[in-house]
Amino acid sequence: MQIDKKDTYTGIVSDENSFTEFYKSFLIEEKKLQKENLIVIISDKCSASIKEFSLFLVIAEQRKENGTSFVVVNSEIDVDDFPENFNIVPTLQEAEDVIEMEAIERELGF
Repeated sequence: MQIDKKDTYTGIVSDENSFTEFYKSFLIEEKKLQKENLIVIISDKCSASIKEFSLFLVIAEQRKENGTSFVVVNSEIDVDDFPENFNIVPTLQEAEDVIEMEAIERELGF
């Protein structure tokens, strides 16, 4: 796992071949980053099922309640398989855009 801190978010990149291995490591790091916007980039070599991606739903909901953003980047997953409020995008640029839009929404009180 690689962690890259930016001005408006922290990026977490999977470099493991196993989603389970990545997720265990992610949970440890995520606790340390509670007040930061997160972009989690799941590499295409880390094949994950819909059920495995769904593990991020609880974290996404908690972060929204805490006033931070959570976005998953993966080009292989079909976003239509998940709730609309769960941010899954195919590129890092789109993830950065989501972080920016949600920050504006919070400033405006939405």
